[in-house]
Amino acid sequence: MNEFDYIIVGAGSAGCVLAARLTEDPDVSVALLEAGGSDQSLFIRMPTALSIPMNMPRFNWGFESEPEAGLDGRKLDCPRGKVIGGSSSINGMAFVRGHACDIDQWEEAGAAGWNYANCLPYYRRMESWHHGENRYRGGDGPVGVNAGNDMRLNPLYQAFVDSGQDAGYPFTADYNGFQQEGFGQKHMSVEGGVRASSSRSYLDPARSRPNLKVISRVHIDQVIMDGTRAIGVRYRTAGRQLKLFCRSEVILSAGSIGSPAILQRSGIGPADVLKAADVPVRVDAPGVGANLQDHLEVYFQYQCTQKVSLNRELSWWRKGLIGARWVLTRQGLGATNHFESCGFIRSRAGLKWPNVQYHFLPGAMRYDGRAAFAGDGFQVHVGPNKPQSRGHVAIRSGNPFEAPRIQFNYLQHDQDRQDWRDCIRLTREILQQESLAPFRGDEIQPGMHIDTDEAIDEWVKANVESAYHPSCSVKMGCADDVMAVLDEQCQVRQCEGLRVVDSSIFPVITNGNLNAPSMMVAERAADLIRGTHLSPDEAPVWEPDHWQTEQRSVTGHER
Repeated sequence: MNEFDYIIVGAGSAGCVLAARLTEDPDVSVALLEAGGSDQSLFIRMPTALSIPMNMPRFNWGFESEPEAGLDGRKLDCPRGKVIGGSSSINGMAFVRGHACDIDQWEEAGAAGWNYANCLPYYRRMESWHHGENRYRGGDGPVGVNAGNDMRLNPLYQAFVDSGQDAGYPFTADYNGFQQEGFGQKHMSVEGGVRASSSRSYLDPARSRPNLKVISRVHIDQVIMDGTRAIGVRYRTAGRQLKLFCRSEVILSAGSIGSPAILQRSGIGPADVLKAADVPVRVDAPGVGANLQDHLEVYFQYQCTQKVSLNRELSWWRKGLIGARWVLTRQGLGATNHFESCGFIRSRAGLKWPNVQYHFLPGAMRYDGRAAFAGDGFQVHVGPNKPQSRGHVAIRSGNPFEAPRIQFNYLQHDQDRQDWRDCIRLTREILQQESLAPFRGDEIQPGMHIDTDEAIDEWVKANVESAYHPSCSVKMGCADDVMAVLDEQCQVRQCEGLRVVDSSIFPVITNGNLNAPSMMVAERAADLIRGTHLSPDEAPVWEPDHWQTEQRSVTGHER
């Protein structure tokens, strides 16, 4: 069988959602193609082991950026999932929808219909929130979302939330609901102590359907075109080159690096990029691979004066006990990503909604697990989340095994550099509040001497890392925007039977982690493909008082 109604390329955060939703119709056949293999690994399923699959070539494409001029020529890692479940199988499981204004911003940028009122029902449909359904949260969706151990196991979580309030910021009971701005509990895509990836949440329940075929360990050469119509894909597996055909559509869900690269290998992209790669130009689409955005972050670290940090859990025998308890009960420190409190703030007056995000960790160590502070410590992962700099993805050749050129152009915009200066100073102010005083020792990094604009600029350039949120490289937009590759139906302009559905279609990056909005996009796109929709919900959203003139406010009103 080599013909299906739909061919979905990429079994990641979006692709698994699409495959599950489209095959709800027994008369529709779907082939789901994935470059990686099985996600049935203990390291993927156990939340606390999150740094392990990210560092395994078996599960990670292992991309890296070109030398970044704004970072003194440093190259940054750009890990992407190469496994069933995609990046949702190797990410940190932080569940952040983004602010309502982020979604409204998509429509303002030209993606008609992509506003918060239209998208909120799809956020609800995808989610099973452990506190139960309400106007903002779903109660019986595929993706289980909880708050880890609810901050119970470590006093540092609450101390961080209290410090945010000490500094004059509000408390938020649910940053994914009415009010994002403020400090409160962090949410994670974990259900029953196990990672709730898109594979586990959507694909596993659909695998037994006779109208779904999952084909793993294949590399896509290109989309097969008949004139301007997509009719299938050509792929490689086990040393062979094969073809698969569709009766209706090819849908690319290969992510913000993979989807633009496949389009370019298919002759759809900027003419100069295609010619340089010796690929015949089929459609000159300058926006394919452009508009690339990402989040940067640093680890703001302090020594901890009490013996309560996660650094005490890093010995081999402590890890063994944590793992054993998780295997037997799916509880304890093995059942959390350890980011159980967080914050969202505005870095300056004149911003209507937050542009800085905090993930708090009651330990001092690298996110990728490669190094830890020798002693007790705590840290926040922090960075401005609405960058102005834009990059691009460009293939080097038509070879699917050759990584594309990835250039983010980090910190190339003056506002991005100023946002970082503000971010460092505001973060230090928060961490110096009275609520953390019983635990706070010396500042490990940046160090109290990093306080001038020049010192902050140099430290950030040397220490900033990607938060692993590449996006926006095949953006939606209006017809008169030459850089808008897709229309509001996620269809590739100047082509037929070809869509893109993943985080690459965002016009603008959201304030927060990207897995939740990526799955939401696929939920709504599935309905667009099926010609149906959920009714919009004009749910109220918290707006800070005097945001035009004040950087922080504990009071607000409904917008």
